[in-house]
Amino acid sequence: MVGSTGDMNQNVHSNGSLKNGNGGIEEKLDELRRLMGKVEGDPLRIVGVGAGAWGSVFTATLQEAYGSLREKVLIRIWRRPGRTVDRATAEHLFEVINSREDVLRRLIRRCAYLKYVEARLGDRTLHADEILKDGFCLNMIDTPICPLKVVTNLQEAVWDADIVINGLPSTETREVFEEISKYWKERITVPVIISLAKGVEAELGPEPRIITPTLMINRATGVPMENILYLGGPNIASEIYNKEYANARICGAEKWRKPLAKFLRQPHFIVWDNGDLVTHEVMGGLKNVYAIGAGMVADLTKESATSKSVYFAHCTSEMIFITHLLAEEPERLAGPLLADTYVTLLKGRNAWYGQKLAEGELSLEMGDSIKGKGMIQGVSAVKAFYELLSQSSLNVPNPEENKLVAPVELCPILKMLHKILIIRESPPQAILEALRDETMNDPRDRIQIAQSHVFYKPSLLGQLP
Repeated sequence: MVGSTGDMNQNVHSNGSLKNGNGGIEEKLDELRRLMGKVEGDPLRIVGVGAGAWGSVFTATLQEAYGSLREKVLIRIWRRPGRTVDRATAEHLFEVINSREDVLRRLIRRCAYLKYVEARLGDRTLHADEILKDGFCLNMIDTPICPLKVVTNLQEAVWDADIVINGLPSTETREVFEEISKYWKERITVPVIISLAKGVEAELGPEPRIITPTLMINRATGVPMENILYLGGPNIASEIYNKEYANARICGAEKWRKPLAKFLRQPHFIVWDNGDLVTHEVMGGLKNVYAIGAGMVADLTKESATSKSVYFAHCTSEMIFITHLLAEEPERLAGPLLADTYVTLLKGRNAWYGQKLAEGELSLEMGDSIKGKGMIQGVSAVKAFYELLSQSSLNVPNPEENKLVAPVELCPILKMLHKILIIRESPPQAILEALRDETMNDPRDRIQIAQSHVFYKPSLLGQLP
C-alpha cells in the first residue's frame, strides 16, 4: 500500500510473489469490482471519513496504488471544513515544502506554492481541508503525502460510497455515522466499512460490556456486522507512507476480509486476515491505555532502560490478565497485542502524550485532542476499561486473599492511570510510586492467576457464554 505512483513497477500476486508492470494492481481492482457487482463505466467509490494521520495515510496509499485507474475507481476523503492553520504551523509547513524538492516542484506545477508563501508572511489563512488537497495532513505536517480529492460535505462524500474507511477517533465515530445513516436511508446496496479506529467505550447496563467503533457503526447505520471490518496492526502512519515495511490484520466476516486483504496488500504493507473482529479491535484500544503510562515513566526516569523495562513487565502482565477476561483463547492474541504495544511505546502519540504530561509541557486541562497530534485515544480508553473492570458482577478470585475482587483490583497500573488521568487526584509522578510499591506483586504471579483460572467473560464483548 505504500510507494509512489512511479514505484508501482513491482506488484504482488495473491500468493505473495512479485510481478512487474501495473497488471497486478489492475487485476486486484477488477477482482474486487466484480465481487461488489460493478459494471463497466461505474467506478468503485472509496471514501475515507476522517483525515487524521492514519486515515489520511491509508487513503493516500490507496490513491497512489489505484488512483491512476480513474475509470475503475474513485478515491476521496472527507474532513470537516473550517479548521484553520495557525501561523506557527504555516511557517513550519513552508519550511517542509522548501526542504523537499519534489514537493516544491509539485506545488509550483499546480500553481499552489504562492498561497504557502502568503501564509508564512501572515497575509493569508490556510485551512486544513485546503492543504490536504495539496498533500498535507494537519496532524502529520512533516510527512507530505500525495494530493487527495477532498470533500467537505459529508452527504456528498458518502451517499453513493461502496467502501467507507472510518479514520475517525472512536470518540467521534458514533456521532458522524449517525449523520451518515440519514444519507443511506434510500440506498439499495449495502456499503462495506473498514474501521481504523482504536478506542473503546464502556456500557454498564443491563450488563457490563465494551462498545467498539465497529459496533457503534452497526448501531448507528444498521449496516450488518458482516459488512463492517476492523484493520489494525503495529503501524506508525508516517513510516508506512515512507515505505517502511509493515503489516496489519483485517478482521471480520470471511466474505469481505479475504478479498480486501488481497486488495490492500502491497510490497511494503502486508495485510493478513482474521475472523475475530471484536477481540482484535478491543486489543487495539487496550495498548493505548498503557502507552500513556510508558511515556510518563520514560520522562520521569530520564529514559532509564531499567525503569522502562520494569514498567513494561507490569503493564504487559495486566494486559495478559485482561485478555483472559475478554478472549476464550487469549494466547492467540499475544503476538499481535505485544507487537502493537511495542510500536506504540516506541513512537505512538499516546506515549508521547504521557511524556509531555510528565514534563509539564501539556496539562490535563488542555483536553485529549492535541494540536498536531489529533485525538489521544488512550485517555477515554483508561476510563472505559476502569469502569468495566470495576463492576462487581465481573468479580474474579484473588488466590492471595482467598476472596472475590473486581478485576481492576488486580491491575494496579490501570488503577493509577485512572487516578492520574480521569479523577485527577494524583500527579503523573504517582505512576512511579505505583511501580515501586513494595506490595506490587511479581508480574509472573498475575499471569499465573490468569492462566490458572477460567476468567473468560464472553458478556464483556456482547457474546453468548
